[in-house]
Order: sequence, then C-alpha cells, then structure tokens
Amino acid sequence: MTGIPEAFARFRSDVEAAVTRGRRAAAAAGASNAAQRNRNRELADQARAKQVTPEGRRPTSEDVRRVATGFREDRGLPVERLPSGAELLAPAEESQKRTDANANPVPSPPVSGSRAVAGPGGQLPPERGDDEDFSQARILY
Repeated sequence: MTGIPEAFARFRSDVEAAVTRGRRAAAAAGASNAAQRNRNRELADQARAKQVTPEGRRPTSEDVRRVATGFREDRGLPVERLPSGAELLAPAEESQKRTDANANPVPSPPVSGSRAVAGPGGQLPPERGDDEDFSQARILY
C-alpha cells in the first residue's frame, strides 16, 4: 500500500516542478517581450524625429514592409505609418528637397482690409499716410 502514496507524492512533486519551470519561463518571456517593446518604441520615436543612424545595417526592404503591414491590417492590428528607410537615411538637404518637390505650392495670403478702387478716370487715389479720413478717399473716388 505504500507504493500508491509514494507515487502520488512523486507525481505531485513533478507537477509542481513543471509548473515552477513554466512560471519562470513565462516570466522570462514576459521580460524579454517588454524589453523588445521598449526598444521598438524607442526606435519608432527616433524614426518619427528622423534621428536614425544606419548602425551598419540595411533598412527593411519595401516588400517586407508591405507584407508586414498587410499581415497586421488583416488581423485588425494597428499599423503606424513611419518613413521608409531611404527617407530616414537620406541627408537632410536631399530629404528637404524631396519634401519641397512633393509639396503643394503655398498660395499667397489674401490681402486683408480694403483696397483702393480705380476711379472713373482709371487712376487710383493717392495713398496718404494718415488714417483719419480714409473713408472719403476710398468710397467717393
């Protein structure tokens, strides 16, 4: 009869050891994942600020970026749009030229206030430095 309690105690000990190993492995994996997330967050912040250095590595190819983006979008995961490797590693002048070339032209700001209107003779009224009686010159002329 002593064999069954001993076997049960040995089984319980083995299960407890396995659970302990599993908990340790899960804690180590959680710590590793947290460290990787922090590193990814730092790299994303650097990419947003365009403070990236090549560090002897090639940037991720556009094909890999496209596939990874599709994978995340298919699963409903958030996808942050960051600059490509070529844009990040381009010299500042070249990047600015590319930005200027792609940018829409800025329209000139509208002139605020009233403008003098040409009178019946086709001439504008003379500009005066005083603002005292501007209404008569602009309206009646």
